Amino acid sequence: MANRTVKDAKSIRGTNPQYLVEKIIRSRIYDSKYWKEECFALTAELLVDKAMELRFLGGVFGGNIKPTPFLCLVLKMLQIQPEKDIIVEFIKNEEFKYVRALGAFYMRLTGTSLDCYRYLEPLLNDYRKLRKQNRQGQFELVHMDEFIDDLLREERTCDIILPRIQKRYVLEENNELEAKISALEDDMDDNLESSEEEEIPSPIERPRADDYDRDRDRYRDRDKRHSRSDKKERLRSRSRSRSRDRDRRDRERKREKERYKDRRDRDRDRDRERERRRDRDRLRH
Repeated sequence: MANRTVKDAKSIRGTNPQYLVEKIIRSRIYDSKYWKEECFALTAELLVDKAMELRFLGGVFGGNIKPTPFLCLVLKMLQIQPEKDIIVEFIKNEEFKYVRALGAFYMRLTGTSLDCYRYLEPLLNDYRKLRKQNRQGQFELVHMDEFIDDLLREERTCDIILPRIQKRYVLEENNELEAKISALEDDMDDNLESSEEEEIPSPIERPRADDYDRDRDRYRDRDKRHSRSDKKERLRSRSRSRSRDRDRRDRERKREKERYKDRRDRDRDRDRERERRRDRDRLRH
């Protein structure tokens, strides 16, 4: 009874939410000590406290397939199906990185394609280190952006088969999602703006003559000539600098677009090849 999904839970992708976890792993989770002691009668409010206690992430490990606490909490979330607002708060939590990772994983399992890109892509700018337990039970270091990239690109993460989502370029072509702008391009624009501000020189103090009445006109004429020539030189220098910066920025944007196009073509070819292999396997059987 304690392992059943709540009555008012919505079906995810046409099935019971808990069925997103394979049966063999699900049964191992039900038999685990952490599930029986820590996840019993767990509500959405108490789930937050358990998520804050996480110290690593991972799937299953060992020869007898033991689940990690991270995976147990994922199944518990699928069972009680917390509100979307709670999951969004998990993702936006910057203090507890494993709470953020847990929310991102649940969003990838249950969210729409649009929600996955909208809420997970900003986390690609999070470079904090995470501890991950592998199948041998050993710990290894990964980064948050690597984990999020695996969620968006790989078919299986933490020993869970991820539901399929639409490719990003499809959503862009349908005007459902804006074109992706890399953080590198934003940093370059900020650096260019700051460098232009630093180039503005401080005003030149004009020397004053000891005998102002006698030499006033002479110094005034000389200052005007120097001031005009200095302004022209500064304008030329600033114009050349901005032109070089503009060309460099255009080149970087062009390279970024080409890299994104190549990556999108590779993803498309990989999907087509994977579909052909699956069709061949079905025909054999």
